[in-house]
Amino acid sequence: MDELPVLEQSVRRSGALVDYLARHLRRRSESALAPLGLRTRHLVALTVLRERRDITQRDLASALVLDGTNVVGLLNELEGRGLVERRRSTEDRRRHVVSLTDDGVSLLCKAETALTAVEDDVFEALTPQQRAQLHDLLAAATSSAPESYC
Repeated sequence: MDELPVLEQSVRRSGALVDYLARHLRRRSESALAPLGLRTRHLVALTVLRERRDITQRDLASALVLDGTNVVGLLNELEGRGLVERRRSTEDRRRHVVSLTDDGVSLLCKAETALTAVEDDVFEALTPQQRAQLHDLLAAATSSAPESYC
C-alpha cells in the first residue's frame, strides 16, 4: 500500500485541541455540578439572572438564545427548587418578571466555587499569565461568532 500524502501545515491547527479541551472541561464541569443538582443550562440561567437582576421571561429567553417554551420549562425547574421566583410585571400584567432568590444566589456561589476548582485542575500546567492570555485569546476568537454559538 502506498503511503498517504501529508499536507504541509505551515499554520498549526487548533480546532481539535480546542474541541478536546472543551469536551474534557464540559465533562469535568458536569460532574462538579451534578452533586448540586445543576446542569449547565441551569448555571447559565442563574448567572444571567444575577447579572440582569429582574428580567422578563421574554428577555431571559433572548439572553439565553432559547425558545420561550424551553425557558418556561427551565424556570419551572429552578422555581420548583426555590432558586428563582416569577411574578407579574407591575408595568404589564401579561408579562412575568424573573429574579434570583437568596437560595439561588447561594447555590450559584457554590457552583462557581466548584467550577473554579475544575478550571484550576484542568489548567494547572498553565501559569496565571498564560491562563489570562488563553482567556483573552478565546474571548477574541469568539467575539465575531454568531450569538447562537456563544
